[in-house]
Amino acid sequence: MTIILKSMCIKSIAASGSACLIYAVAALLVVSGCTSLPPAADYPKTVSAALAHPEDTKLGQYFNSAAQANEGNSGFRIIATGADGFVLRMQMINAAQRSIDLQYYIFHGDETGRLLTGALISAADRGVRVRILIDDGETEPGDEQIAALEGHPLIEVRIFNPFAYRGHNQFLRATEFLFNSARLDYRMHNKLLIIDNAIALIGGRNVGDQYFQIDPDSQFADDDMFSVGPIIEDLSATFDEFWNNKLSIPDRALSDTGPDGHKLNDHRLELKAESRQLKADGVDFVNQIASGEPFNGILAGRQNLVWAHAQLVSDSPDKKKAESGEMVGRLMHRAVFQAVSSVQTELLMITPYFVPGKEGMQMFSDLRAKQVRVRVLTNSLESSTVLLAQSGYIHYRKPLLTAGVELYEIRAHLGNSKGSGQTAHMSSFGNYSLHGKLFVMDRRKLFIGSMNFDQRSMHLNTEIGLLIDSPVLAQQVAARFEAMTRPQNAYNLVFNSDAAHQDDIVWLTQEDGHAVTYLTEPARSGWQRFEANFFALLPIGSEL
Repeated sequence: MTIILKSMCIKSIAASGSACLIYAVAALLVVSGCTSLPPAADYPKTVSAALAHPEDTKLGQYFNSAAQANEGNSGFRIIATGADGFVLRMQMINAAQRSIDLQYYIFHGDETGRLLTGALISAADRGVRVRILIDDGETEPGDEQIAALEGHPLIEVRIFNPFAYRGHNQFLRATEFLFNSARLDYRMHNKLLIIDNAIALIGGRNVGDQYFQIDPDSQFADDDMFSVGPIIEDLSATFDEFWNNKLSIPDRALSDTGPDGHKLNDHRLELKAESRQLKADGVDFVNQIASGEPFNGILAGRQNLVWAHAQLVSDSPDKKKAESGEMVGRLMHRAVFQAVSSVQTELLMITPYFVPGKEGMQMFSDLRAKQVRVRVLTNSLESSTVLLAQSGYIHYRKPLLTAGVELYEIRAHLGNSKGSGQTAHMSSFGNYSLHGKLFVMDRRKLFIGSMNFDQRSMHLNTEIGLLIDSPVLAQQVAARFEAMTRPQNAYNLVFNSDAAHQDDIVWLTQEDGHAVTYLTEPARSGWQRFEANFFALLPIGSEL
């Protein structure tokens, strides 16, 4: 999230001493004069569109026939397991014949990111056109490996709303953000992969080891929706809209020297060496990918698709101007709010960042007035990886509980891995954290996408998602919600039953088979708790 940069700015400002002041002035001089991008005309780029005739590809032919056999509905399958999300991406890319369109907020240059990069190069080598659109809000050292692909004639990389400073000194990035926040606070949070304009993955996962739940130190629970049928045309249209927008800048325009063939060839050698090392380290993705599952199972019908009517909900690339009234555009949160507000009996929400704002609180109040049961699963302080977002949520817990909303916070270490998206072995490592965004409405309708239920997703980031009319899919997510909110896996927040402390929140959970009540908010450390409470004092709720 861009709020990580906000956190860095706040910590820098909070630091004292002349050395810090001198460093800040030096950083300002570094970024001064380049905090605003030159006019878009300085970056010549070719307008392009999704593959015009997907029916000419094997995937297009197969799923077009399947959609016709299902009354023109679209087909879906939830990919809840992180490792499956990675393997499926590799298999989809390997199956591409004509085009690959990839749009992500984060594309890390770690193990899985580099393997996917290698697959993209191989696809281009066999004649597939590859378009890659990446946001620039949270790039890390090593992520620039994706830029090497620009050396291939069939691969183009564009960066959405890039920083002027292209290095990885976080202080310099935070300083540029501080002095140019009006532009840099606006991020593309979309996640989308489209193959041959025939099949797609949409959901909350970025590209990186944490998001595929294979990093022993930190795992993010998330979901993808494998999608086929008529909905693909809508997904491709949104990709094209972002791809051709003036904020999407060719990566080669941001480099002092453009990438060349030698850079790409060196990158090929690095990727091959890393693939061998990964296998030697015991992460045998090669055999998993070669097995063909789960992709072949979907194609063969062994893993059935759920066919249903779906609506694409997405923000315009120029959401910031649409939000301010400068231009007409799509505002996704309005469509989501409308769908949620129509709930009659029960609303289940999974959102890692939960800052409802006045609009959200009014929606919950209206639902509770209709006696709708509202249950929300979000991150606990101990599982949270973004303390600023957590600090915004702190203000809403008591009003939500007072309104009758049931709150659950996921634990950093699970007692039962069912529904977690990873193995019990992996669940025993590191820090487990929510990252998925799923809403279940009356167990008949489902939202899945990139939008958190917070102010940043509603008003500052661009987002994308699907509203799917499917009791089958809704029940699948509801079952996972029930598993994740079991006492072994989550804290249930309630008011203290002690009359002397009835305005205080307590955290109910279960440890080693025994019920446990925490009177103080569980945290990884006292310092983490202090930081969250300190950030909660800052007037930045509209940014979270």
